[in-house]
Amino acid sequence: MKRLTGLVLLLAAGLFAASFAFATGQKEASAAGGKIRIAMVVKSLGNSFFDAVHQGGEQAAKEIGNIDLIYQGPSTPTAEGQISLIDSLIAQHVNAIEISANDTDALVPITKKAMAAGIKVISFDSGIAPDGRILHLAASSDEFIGRSEVQILGKLLNYQGEIAILSATAQATNQNTWIKYMKQELQDPKYANMKLDAVVYGDDLSDKSYREAMGLFKSYPNLKGIISPTTVGIAATAKALEDAGLAGKIQLTGLGLPSQMKQYILDGTCKEMELWNPIDLGYSATYLSYLLVKDNISSVTQGQSFDVGKMGKLTVGDENVVVMGKPFVFDKSNIDKFAAIY
Repeated sequence: MKRLTGLVLLLAAGLFAASFAFATGQKEASAAGGKIRIAMVVKSLGNSFFDAVHQGGEQAAKEIGNIDLIYQGPSTPTAEGQISLIDSLIAQHVNAIEISANDTDALVPITKKAMAAGIKVISFDSGIAPDGRILHLAASSDEFIGRSEVQILGKLLNYQGEIAILSATAQATNQNTWIKYMKQELQDPKYANMKLDAVVYGDDLSDKSYREAMGLFKSYPNLKGIISPTTVGIAATAKALEDAGLAGKIQLTGLGLPSQMKQYILDGTCKEMELWNPIDLGYSATYLSYLLVKDNISSVTQGQSFDVGKMGKLTVGDENVVVMGKPFVFDKSNIDKFAAIY
């Protein structure tokens, strides 16, 4: 009987130890205080764009109130560096990983391993192939970008006048898709008094973009507006406008880096332009990661929607891509703030 009692006590002790070990593991997985642990893995550290993304993630974490946001990235933007970090995060039992991928396909095996371990994985900004993530958060869509560029220029011109497009390369898939939607937007009756004179290509080279802009001024003396959906092209066009004494006479918009375009925004050469807001991107990625963990979502379907705090409702599209919305508009009211960021 004593031997049986001892055996029972030994088994009980073993069960207690196993329960304690399990509880300890669970505590590690969810962090102190029951917080959800979300890892934000960026392309590389020391990048001001991703520092702003991190800032947005922290905003979401503070708003939600029970998130421990872990910010990591390799010292150089390589897939190998990100793979090593993700492997470590799997061992740490984080609840979710949000990543801007350095390689679309190379990260798939390690992120599939993470998902097999119960970790929710999403990509943002730069995507992972569909097999390696639950969803991808895109800053905007091709249609949003193309149409909104025309909408801005139309407003600046009071919907009348000749316009031109100064693009990157003639072979650039994204640029050509944006231009397709620009032309579709121009078919709206409200643009009946606007005419697209030409599409030219600066090959994303400053000097060539500058020369192409000067060529537009000469070829089309009645030109009233230019769209340049390339950060190189818009800066070169702004300089060309000032050098030619046409700043304010020909309206300019496009996709530009705030730090490069600040002087042109402040002096009125370019009254409004667009690009992604990295703070909103980080906020949305972190909020979506939280929702996947909270509701234990391992797969999504087209048409499924998420209520993402201040960003409102975001909906899953083709290949489980969630589009954040229209590009962010920069003008005199906000250019100082964002020029200091990226």
